[in-house]
Amino acid sequence: MSTRIDAKGLGKVVVLFGGRSAEREVSLKSGSMVLAALQRNGVDAHGFDPAERSMVELAQGGFDRAVISLHGRFGEDGTIQGVLEWLNIPYTGSGVTASALAMDKILTKAAWISQGLATPDYVRLEPGFNVNEVVQRLGLPLIVKPAQEGSTLGLTKVKTADQLQAAFELAYKYDPNVLAEKFVSGQELTVPVMGEGAGAHALPVIRIQAPDGNYDYHNKYIGNETKYFCPSGLSADFEAEVQALCVKAYQVLGCAGWGRADVLVDESGKPWLLEMNTSPGMTDHSLVPMSARASGVEYDDLVMQIAASARLKASGLNVGGAR
Repeated sequence: MSTRIDAKGLGKVVVLFGGRSAEREVSLKSGSMVLAALQRNGVDAHGFDPAERSMVELAQGGFDRAVISLHGRFGEDGTIQGVLEWLNIPYTGSGVTASALAMDKILTKAAWISQGLATPDYVRLEPGFNVNEVVQRLGLPLIVKPAQEGSTLGLTKVKTADQLQAAFELAYKYDPNVLAEKFVSGQELTVPVMGEGAGAHALPVIRIQAPDGNYDYHNKYIGNETKYFCPSGLSADFEAEVQALCVKAYQVLGCAGWGRADVLVDESGKPWLLEMNTSPGMTDHSLVPMSARASGVEYDDLVMQIAASARLKASGLNVGGAR
């Protein structure tokens, strides 16, 4: 089903992509596709790479709204959101606080646990950590990853205790905040969520089948061996249960606009929340467009809807074209 958005009503739009994070290449691809979709639909849209241009140019650009296609640090951690709030430029996605919270996997888990939502047990790793204590608590295998990176960058599946230190050192290169997480064996799912507050709703669940169960950077963005199933093939009742869990996880973090929750279902059928992405990819490999398509929304319509949702979160000011 297509939602008609008034292209002229969106005003002059800036698409922010590229940036300085380790996910720059993915962001460039996402942003280029988003920019092209907006321009195809008659929007006065312009690309802007914060790694190559100054915030002064952004401030002086006369933009009516910003579509954020940045991934990782400076793009989905609350940094650019804060800049846009100060510049009074309405933007897509979550606000400063929710973006910062969702970007940090340790804080995300703490928030979910405080609300009784299931997420795998974890410990924060710091230099000099006790290997035996970590293994005793979490068991083996376990997952080590930087708290503030996406796209599985810096992530290691640790199978033996003697691999733990090297895994920590790899993750530490990306972020001084590192966590070890209990490994959950099972089926990986991802669930896009749109809207905010009581109006937040989930799109169809996507079931992911990666080679050897390894859904890493290559299998996410480069290779073609990973299989995606949407419709997921889950029972209607269980899909609804997973969707409700993801909406709750999104609401607990205070997310807005759109996002995507990653979930693992263990061998007993229990879903576990892994993380929340507040600036999901929009490449030809990306999952939000796939899920939207399954619900009857094509790529260009999805982009237009996201652009129309831009607002200033601090003031709650809504702007723009038809909803």
